[in-house]
Amino acid sequence: MSTANCAIQKSSTYKSFIEKINSSKHEFSLRFFMVIVLAHWAEHLVQAFQIFVLGWPRPVARGLLGQFFPWVVESEVLHYGYALVMLIGIWILRSGFVGREKKWWMISFAIQFWHHIEHALLQAQYFLNKNLFDLPVPTSILQLWLPRVELHLFYNTIVFIPMIIGMYYHLFPTKEDYSHHRCACAIH
Repeated sequence: MSTANCAIQKSSTYKSFIEKINSSKHEFSLRFFMVIVLAHWAEHLVQAFQIFVLGWPRPVARGLLGQFFPWVVESEVLHYGYALVMLIGIWILRSGFVGREKKWWMISFAIQFWHHIEHALLQAQYFLNKNLFDLPVPTSILQLWLPRVELHLFYNTIVFIPMIIGMYYHLFPTKEDYSHHRCACAIH
């Protein structure tokens, strides 16, 4: 098989995969993606509870997994990885949305794209061993004004809200939007 034929086959396999998860497997794909999103949310909410309700010092408040695996919270690679998973997940599931539901889904994508840039900036500082403005720790742009825990709660909230609005409109579409659906996600 020639290199060109191999590339075409890989491209058509990818297109087939994307078509499937945005049509016949869209409901399952969205549910799977939401499990990831909600698990991440739960970690941030547990961490906030530890700090603001239980009064734990920030270095000790590591969420649930971080209590057993401290490197999870301390690893910039893991945080960047999650930001990338979110970005990719929102992007590859986008063609299953239409009309106003897609508008909200893509607002979520735009915000997550910026969140991803912030994590990429943290990654770069970590790998280059050179922090922004010579600060003692790697720092994102908005972290100059908001503490990291609060910033991540903010980011997760502003990504999650339009995502949920998009999903709501996807589950309860207008007749016009429903006529363009390729999946069985809508609740009648």
